[in-house]
Amino acid sequence: MTVTVIGVDGKTLPAGASAALGEADLVVGTRRQLDAHAPDTARTIELGSIESLVTDLTVAAHAVVLADGDPGFFGVVRSLREKNVRLTVLPAVSSVQRVLAAIGRPSDDVVVVNAVDTDTVRALNVCRARPAVAVLGLSPAALALALRGWRRTLVVAEDLGGPDEKVSTVDAAEGASRTWGEVNVVVCLAEAERVPARGWIAGAQPTSDGWALPEDDFSHRDGMVTSPELRALALARLAPAPGTLVWDVGAGSGALGVECARLGAAVLAVERDPMQCLRIMANASHYGVDVRVVEAELLAAISGLPAPDSVFIGGGGEAVVRACTTVGAARIVVALASIDRVGPTRSALKSADYRVDGCQLSVARMTENSDGSTRLAADDPVTLVWGVR
Repeated sequence: MTVTVIGVDGKTLPAGASAALGEADLVVGTRRQLDAHAPDTARTIELGSIESLVTDLTVAAHAVVLADGDPGFFGVVRSLREKNVRLTVLPAVSSVQRVLAAIGRPSDDVVVVNAVDTDTVRALNVCRARPAVAVLGLSPAALALALRGWRRTLVVAEDLGGPDEKVSTVDAAEGASRTWGEVNVVVCLAEAERVPARGWIAGAQPTSDGWALPEDDFSHRDGMVTSPELRALALARLAPAPGTLVWDVGAGSGALGVECARLGAAVLAVERDPMQCLRIMANASHYGVDVRVVEAELLAAISGLPAPDSVFIGGGGEAVVRACTTVGAARIVVALASIDRVGPTRSALKSADYRVDGCQLSVARMTENSDGSTRLAADDPVTLVWGVR
């Protein structure tokens, strides 16, 4: 039999819903939905685990499932289809659409993350990386606490469609301290009043002009920027992606961290030089990405930083490498100008149960002579050592 799934926005039912409910001999939903919409002639079951409902749904002559908003959007439609239940779906407006409409904001740039059934940390890292994220299944207080150090505004929708429906716009401090009711969705915004640039694809805009960009594409102090060749290999070993957090330690100009952010990762740059910190912010702004800058020595700041997925170490000694092996990162990449540091770095990674590899990068770039001919000019070699768990 075919089960009818009806989206409910708390006020009206979609076209065809009344007829489906009138024929139903079984209606499944939350207690509030059942009280409001289930006919007296139908048997009712409060919505719980899908596994426990499949038999009831499939043996009923006319079964109806009531679900909030658009049940095909991170909703019950997927769960039922995974159990091979045939469906007719009558959707309503999703909670994400409703909260964005309430604040008059376009939705085509908003990334939606589901923290209900997936790793919460990945959802948090998307909020750290992207300027506009709708979060399902995570409390505003937990979200605000995790975003300390990132400037964010939270738009919180409570009890959508219910008697206590409310949409509140708060800063992170208020979000962390306030008591919340039944939260449907939280929208996390870097700039609450800014209208985003028009894109061509919904959600996160992909990198369009490659990576391992030339040194001169970044503001930097002479010699204090990672080469494109080193960045290309380091990016391959760090594996930055949406949902991951990368530390850029001894960040210098922040070129490596900016490139990670352009590939969708959340980035935290640790740099002790205040002028370099300004350069990192300028470079991040130039490319329209969010890099959190921590002006400090890593050893002084490490205890207060969120755990990374990957770490790039462009500056600092053996103590910094050993400290980074204690934070749970799956990948650590270390750039070394001095060959004398290769052995201690390798030992530090191996002793922390990382599988260690590395190579020396020797680059000779084409350059033009005064007579128009071409020659190769060698750069100083750099050793890259990486560990993977």
